[in-house]
Amino acid sequence: MTSTESITAQDLSIQVTDSDGGALVCLGGRVTVDSSPKLRKQLLALLSRGSLPTLIIDLSELSYIDCSGIATLIEALRIARQRHSNLQVRGVRDGPRHLLEVTGLLHLFETGGGRTIPPSQGFLDGENHRSR
Repeated sequence: MTSTESITAQDLSIQVTDSDGGALVCLGGRVTVDSSPKLRKQLLALLSRGSLPTLIIDLSELSYIDCSGIATLIEALRIARQRHSNLQVRGVRDGPRHLLEVTGLLHLFETGGGRTIPPSQGFLDGENHRSR
């Protein structure tokens, strides 16, 4: 069974397509400090379900993301890993890609069009690492 839900928050559109195999979240517009709480709420609701094998976040229509949006994606990734869900981010381009590159986080989210994000080291696994 497949269902679709659309949410608009500030300059952000969130479209969720839910199926037995997981969920697809398509983002459009801008993720800012004003709109990221709505995104966070939606992602955490999806991840808190009993069983979510795969969560795909499509950023291909996203024109801008700030640090609060990046923090939301990192939190979702950490929770997905704790719950043994497969989280994939697709369609990273332009401004969002640049921010992920300059922060050194692109390798955590790059999926190459659908490959599973590899397990990370460090803070995403709940460890607090400092420079050695």
